[in-house]
Amino acid sequence: MQTFEMSELVKRRDPSQASSAEFLRVPSMSMSVYRIPAGAPDTQRPHTEDEAYYVVRGRAVFRAGNEERPVAPGAVLFVEAGVEHRFENITEDLVTLVVFAPSKGTRATR
Repeated sequence: MQTFEMSELVKRRDPSQASSAEFLRVPSMSMSVYRIPAGAPDTQRPHTEDEAYYVVRGRAVFRAGNEERPVAPGAVLFVEAGVEHRFENITEDLVTLVVFAPSKGTRATR
């Protein structure tokens, strides 16, 4: 068993830059903390794995395909593999817990 403290995972990231830090990887899934400062762009591209986000803190608009939704702490988002998505209009520093299934990048090599 492994345990993680979200506050410690967040402290590892540079708050002035958009960044992602993976902290768990097994074949069936991987987990990361993804942080984007207020006003910064989200430059991610569609992933080859299904993805879920849990918004830990911050406020933004989440766009997936043709849909968009405002998000705030406590929001849970799911994006199917291959769907264009990003956070926009980030008005408060955004911190999310991200889960990829299977592990991020594993389907890209198939």
